[in-house]
Amino acid sequence: MSLSIEVRSTQPFAGQKPGTSGLRKKVREFMQPGYTENFVQSIVGACPRPQASASASAPGSCLVVGGDGRFLCAPVVHTIVRICAANGIEKLLVGQNGILSTPAVSCLIRAHNTLGGIVLTASHNPGGIDNDFGIKFNCANGGPAPDQMTDEIYNLTTKITQYKIVPDLVCPIDKVGQYTFDIQGKKFEVEVVDPVEGYVTLMKSIFEFDRIKSLICGSPQRKPFNVLIDSMNGVTGPYVKRIFVDELGASLESITRTVPLEDFGGAHPDPNLTYAADLVNTVKNGDYDLGAAFDGDGDRNMILGRNSFFVTPSDSLAVLADNLNCIPYFKNGANGFARSMPTGSAVDRVAEKLKQTMYEVPTGWKYFGNLMDANKLSLCGEESFGTGSDHIREKDGIWACLSWLSIIANTGKSVEEVLNNHWNKYGRNYFTRYDYEDCAADVCNQMMDYVEKKITDPSFVGKDFTFGSKTYRVKLGDNFSYVDPIDKSVATKQGLRIIFEDGSRIILRLSGTGSSGATVRLYIDSYEAVDVTGDAQVMLKPLIEVALQISDLKKYTGRDQPTVIT
Repeated sequence: MSLSIEVRSTQPFAGQKPGTSGLRKKVREFMQPGYTENFVQSIVGACPRPQASASASAPGSCLVVGGDGRFLCAPVVHTIVRICAANGIEKLLVGQNGILSTPAVSCLIRAHNTLGGIVLTASHNPGGIDNDFGIKFNCANGGPAPDQMTDEIYNLTTKITQYKIVPDLVCPIDKVGQYTFDIQGKKFEVEVVDPVEGYVTLMKSIFEFDRIKSLICGSPQRKPFNVLIDSMNGVTGPYVKRIFVDELGASLESITRTVPLEDFGGAHPDPNLTYAADLVNTVKNGDYDLGAAFDGDGDRNMILGRNSFFVTPSDSLAVLADNLNCIPYFKNGANGFARSMPTGSAVDRVAEKLKQTMYEVPTGWKYFGNLMDANKLSLCGEESFGTGSDHIREKDGIWACLSWLSIIANTGKSVEEVLNNHWNKYGRNYFTRYDYEDCAADVCNQMMDYVEKKITDPSFVGKDFTFGSKTYRVKLGDNFSYVDPIDKSVATKQGLRIIFEDGSRIILRLSGTGSSGATVRLYIDSYEAVDVTGDAQVMLKPLIEVALQISDLKKYTGRDQPTVIT
């Protein structure tokens, strides 16, 4: 039976610009009639079109579709299928039950050479009918869409008055298989894929699974290495079970919260010391050698050692950079390292020692992707618990955990021993981030203007700031800007930086990762060459006090304490 295309009316968006790679709002906004359809139609309209004009459909085209399983995910997958069918997309690769981790989407895009992928996630934000939902587009390299494309999508959303849909198309996305439909005489195919298989195959090509399995299972010479892996009821549950239990021999008791739930079990799926407190407490009080947590869509990670010894994301990146020889994927070396500007600069010293080019980029994984596509970057990370390499074009939580297990399997050292050795070799960047969530946006903007004016005044350089016995002398104050070395695009006003002569730094920026209010993020990066085993909060206190003094943050936000400390 041939299915018919319908053209339906919709309303343009008004003042609702998407973020860096997609649209993230409260669920109820996506439930408004025509709201989701508007954005999906605009994504399809902005897709590259081989052998076709910008106004035509995309012959020979294929897209990947999947999400983190949060509330509304499955119904939106069905909507995407029906709109793609009506707009000339020839094939979709859809994760079974609409499930695909963000790293798995990137993997599938690259493996099947598709036009890109539509990812349904609000990342580490809570799920459920009263919380967040998101739709983003990843382009043909597997990474987040660049500004040019997101701007085009947004412009289309402000002008669109109608969308095309095949309302009677029903595809059983709960069953793996290939499904073909006749859309007014044209073939349309949906391939429902095992969401885990392709990703596991990729991981097995990167790591020595047999060696990691020997570590976890133990041997006559070494007791089993006990892990506790927390999927936080996000998308990584099926991946964790397949990799850690089925492939690496961990017990079922070694994995927790592995069933993807529409509301993530009521938890906030953000892998940090605050929102993953259950894991922190369990590892601290139990017989575990390593703990790991992943966020809702699987791209962020947190690593803990025995007794919940916390590994900061910036330290994690630096350790991986210094131990790439433990990962077979890097047997031929690396092409460069990179970090986002707010990320602690521990990796910079590793890059200098290994004579690797070091890049400092704005926050946003797409900047790393440009460098990777030009073969200038192999390993990168950001302080918001994101670490990755050029195996895909997204950060990758499970990959980061497997990287740590590879290092431990090869060195025979514990997580804490690995870190202590690293600090003794390079010095230590004591690092923390203070998040002040849901602040009044207008007041926050006033504060940023006030601080920028202060730190960019020429008289600011050379000033001394003292708290207790510590004195910091200003080397530089600016609002970070970046010129992409590949496409020469320019990103300005990416965050306020104060760099001191000893290498310590204060970073202040407003984040757009929430769906309401403004989040002020204060980053403290305090470098110590000798005293590398102190209590982090004690060692950071002087620079934190200097940061609060310079910013007048308490006065502007009215907050005595941050919402989250990581």
